[in-house]
Amino acid sequence: MADPTGREAVAAVWRIESARIVGALVRYTGDFALAEDLAQEALAEALVTWPLDGVPSNPAGWLLTVGRRRAIDAFRRRSALDQRYATLAHELGEGGVTSGSAPAGTARATRAVLWDPDQIDDDVLALMFISCHPVLSREASVALTLRVVGGLTSDEIAKGFLVPTATVQARITRAKKTLAAARVPFEVPAAQERTERLGAVLSVVYLIFTEGSSASSGDRLIRFDLAGEAQRLARVLAQLVPDEPEVHGLLALLELTAARFPARTGPDGQPVLLEHQDRRRWDRSAIRRGRAALARAERAGRGLGAYGLQAAITECHAVAPSVDATNWERVVLLYEALGRLAPSPVVDLNRAVAVSMAQGPAAALPIVDDLAAAGALPNSHLLPSVRGELLARLGRTDEARTELELAVRLCGNERERSVLERKLTDLG
Repeated sequence: MADPTGREAVAAVWRIESARIVGALVRYTGDFALAEDLAQEALAEALVTWPLDGVPSNPAGWLLTVGRRRAIDAFRRRSALDQRYATLAHELGEGGVTSGSAPAGTARATRAVLWDPDQIDDDVLALMFISCHPVLSREASVALTLRVVGGLTSDEIAKGFLVPTATVQARITRAKKTLAAARVPFEVPAAQERTERLGAVLSVVYLIFTEGSSASSGDRLIRFDLAGEAQRLARVLAQLVPDEPEVHGLLALLELTAARFPARTGPDGQPVLLEHQDRRRWDRSAIRRGRAALARAERAGRGLGAYGLQAAITECHAVAPSVDATNWERVVLLYEALGRLAPSPVVDLNRAVAVSMAQGPAAALPIVDDLAAAGALPNSHLLPSVRGELLARLGRTDEARTELELAVRLCGNERERSVLERKLTDLG
């Protein structure tokens, strides 16, 4: 009789162990694309076998063994094909492989492979750097990271980013072909290059979390699957690269931000603004983990990076008993430091919000007006929504209404749009 829990076990093991399995198979075969395909084939076989025969005692080892066997079969087919090509070339008088030479695939197939705990971390780290390699587009890096490191299916990635499954599959396929064409080696980059490329890895994890924590479109404010996967990837990175303070800064930012998730939406799924959130519902365990990660980043003694500064800002909210009791002057200073380190219109806009809380809307409006005059964030609802809020607080109702109407038109998320529409209604 089929075991209904078998498929659940497959999903659980895959989510936890997929990166290690793919990494070990890449090290075994020397072929990133082939290894990912072999891992998927092993997964498909487990989905058929485990519900019928039961979950094996060593599930990850079972998947790896099946992947290795499939690799050997592939090498044998390739060897046979190479031999046929060689024979044909010899018959045509064009030379070719001599009878005593061994095809490359055969050499790989006979290479000894062990599930080496000391090698596993390097394999996973190499996978993360390959998935975020500079030769790939940002969209491809996100899809590939979620697939080979996060263990998500193409359907899950597509649902998370509200794109067709075929689009995700095409991005992954193109990414693997690009990596093969560029002959990207399966290895952890050297120290200097690793430092240079770590920023790309962190930015991909941050992008995944950002889309999860504030969905850019759709009918849900928070996509918990994406946000949770980004947190898991950040934790993995913190274990693999423990001496990099920005890794801990990113982890702190994600933990402290996710701590507010339970209070960010009401029972009906509608957003609850910060000033109205029940802070008793915030996840105190996540806050403790986030503050510990931030303290670890600070102990490095190099000064906080962009993620660390954002985490420090989020910590100010996490420890404050209310909006009014928040240390807004410190928040302003942190945003000023962030603006110098990683300047962007979004940072300036957030600084304006902090200034409005610390010094009043009149002090903040010129910052926002300058952004509007510069044409910053032209397709985003963020700038007109903040400007509308400041104008409303200053009693300039007609101007505020115009800004909020624009924000409603630009907002792609249904839940956020409903908040803006309520603000419009409140203007009278």
